[in-house]
Amino acid sequence: MADEEREGKRALQIAKPGSTELAVGPHAPPYRPPAAGLPAVVSSLRYVGKTAGVVRGTRALFRLNQVAGFDCPSCAWPDPQHRSVAEFCENGARAVGHEADSRKVGAAFFATHAVDELRTKTGHWLEDQGRLTTPMVLREGATHYAPVAWDEAFSLIGATLRGLGSPNEAAFYTSGRASNEAAFTYQLFARAYGTNNLPDCSNMCHESTSKGLGTVLGIGKGTVTLEDFDHADCIFIIGQNPGTNHPRMLTTLGQAAQRGAKIVAINPLRERGLEKFANPQRVAGMLGVGQQIATHHAQVRIGGDVALLQGIAKVLFELDDANGGVVDHGFVAKHTYGLEAYRAGVVGRSWSRLEADSGVSERAIRELAEVYAQSNATIACWAMGLTQHRHGVANVCEVVNLMLLRGNLGRAGAGLCPVRGHSNVQGDRTVGIHDAPTEAFLARLDAGTGIVSPRAHGYDAVGTVDAMERGLVRVFVGLGGNFTEAMSDSVRTTAAVRRCDLTVQIATKLNRGHLATGRTALLLPCLGRSEVDVRAAGPQFVTVEDSMSMVHRSEGRLPPPGPDVQSETAIIASIAHATLGSSPIDFRWLADDYDRIRDLAEKSLHGFTRYNERVRLPGGFQLPNSARELSFHTESERAEFTAQELPDLAVGDDRLTLMTIRSHDQFNTTVYALDDRYRGIHGEREVVFLNEGDVRARGLSDGDRVRIVSHFRGQKRSVEGFRVHTYDIPPGCAAAYYPETNPLVPLESFADGSRTPTSKSIAITLERM
Repeated sequence: MADEEREGKRALQIAKPGSTELAVGPHAPPYRPPAAGLPAVVSSLRYVGKTAGVVRGTRALFRLNQVAGFDCPSCAWPDPQHRSVAEFCENGARAVGHEADSRKVGAAFFATHAVDELRTKTGHWLEDQGRLTTPMVLREGATHYAPVAWDEAFSLIGATLRGLGSPNEAAFYTSGRASNEAAFTYQLFARAYGTNNLPDCSNMCHESTSKGLGTVLGIGKGTVTLEDFDHADCIFIIGQNPGTNHPRMLTTLGQAAQRGAKIVAINPLRERGLEKFANPQRVAGMLGVGQQIATHHAQVRIGGDVALLQGIAKVLFELDDANGGVVDHGFVAKHTYGLEAYRAGVVGRSWSRLEADSGVSERAIRELAEVYAQSNATIACWAMGLTQHRHGVANVCEVVNLMLLRGNLGRAGAGLCPVRGHSNVQGDRTVGIHDAPTEAFLARLDAGTGIVSPRAHGYDAVGTVDAMERGLVRVFVGLGGNFTEAMSDSVRTTAAVRRCDLTVQIATKLNRGHLATGRTALLLPCLGRSEVDVRAAGPQFVTVEDSMSMVHRSEGRLPPPGPDVQSETAIIASIAHATLGSSPIDFRWLADDYDRIRDLAEKSLHGFTRYNERVRLPGGFQLPNSARELSFHTESERAEFTAQELPDLAVGDDRLTLMTIRSHDQFNTTVYALDDRYRGIHGEREVVFLNEGDVRARGLSDGDRVRIVSHFRGQKRSVEGFRVHTYDIPPGCAAAYYPETNPLVPLESFADGSRTPTSKSIAITLERM
């Protein structure tokens, strides 16, 4: 095991770009223009032209997020009712260009490049080669991937799965790109086969949201619609960077700001998209005229959100005691439980502790509380800045506490808005991608499909890696994604995956996760969302669910990259047939017409009544949300206040707390370019952002190269060659790019209650190189 870990670490180090200087030096000035505008248009069109080509790329962009087109494969921000001709953002355009790439990676590419050689390449280089077009196999002892016929590939998978000692020796991973049809078929196959080993990317990002909301509201989803933003007086953006991760959200926020809504940004970094935004859909925006978005910025200490939110609540109680009318006592009495215990904990907090833990002054916290108290309708938005901490579930519950105090649930312009980072990650969970399903879900699935689902919970993402290390999981099937790079402790994760007998990757492009191979490995090329999917019944469409529970259709319009590429749904159905035959379900028959899959889903899933009919309506349909209707499936049958302890944020002398972040030229593990325009970084990703005082205290200077060492329970992990960059970040805090710093996050370091990796709270020291 130790040899495999050392090999993985060497491969990671070799795979760095190796540049010695920044294209724009370490003293690059802050980015002063507004976010988006003409530079965003130029950047996105240049990328699309390079990858997809002008004709194919333009055709794709004008079908993107349109009623008769396909859904963006990037983030899960919902589509407005009235759409523009160019209904996409900069990173959405890049995502489409990346998927619609006209360059090909086929048998000739793999004949030229040995697997060991490919392991020395960066993820950026691998994905920049083009689209996978041929099913490939890496046989035990071979040095190169070689072509394999589809039928042979399916037979190999089926025989291996049938030969396992238990179905629980296989794990079926899912990325958030998979459609509802593919995901429903995938989980149905896994459960018919006999396992709930369904780890997914939710485990790594918003699992803390699902657990937190599920506990206190009875449903693990947000409660707002896009129209609510038209009626909100105040919008909190907590631990989220819309300008990079959900750029279309800036248009919604801009409209709210223009009509006078207060927008509060709570984040350790001041992000340019929340400072000023030039809407490229408007002439003024294209001319560089920006609009202020956030009216208030609170640069919270990493991990200090509970303290900040409790400080706001403490002021609300004071104001209510003094003048009344601040706490919505009618709402609280009718719809909530547990106020007194929550109040006692909050009121008893000392300001010295709240200031120290949050990194925000009492005066600033009081100002935020006043803003919230004066708002008649407030929306709270958040992303991984809240969820990827040891106390990630507590963070989410604390947001709910604050919103319940003023009755901001179940009415226009108010509610909870977790913003999902991948286009159908919420839909995948809705249709059954879950390692720990409820009995109610399984009973309904069994009644609708005729299978007998296993009841024992399966492995989540962390559990899957642990099980592979211990030899308990021998087959890994990946439906999209880049598991080893996205996962915490990525060097260790890579070594664990390589212990498998068989790894199967269903993918559009080559990434570093495909080079973490079992003794035998299959690489199966699939269609992208932008491409025509023709089955026996004719051209098909799929469906997806956005962050606000809207289910709508998506139909690809571009020609596939090659004749030997199949849809995700067809590949899953063939694997299922090769493993199980046609009993109790004829998976291949289902996959010949996706209406059949939706009919079966309708019988098996809550809220999908008249699925095929309603999804053909303009805009699709919204799934029911009990919390939005003020019906709470909790133990108390009410929305529950929770009394959260202040987390212990101490990391030790001379240590900093590191959070991982994305660059602007990136989506999840996919790096489009080695730049981060809004943070003034160009040509490099091995950068660590530090407070000026922390740089001086360590005897460092801008541009110095350092080794970053993480500390956890006496263990140390490190990455090397990171350049120091002084930045506006709170003292004691640091930031660096994901996935390059994922090796620093221990597998055992995860959120209480959700097991989400703690990628936003890593104790580190720096060593000069």
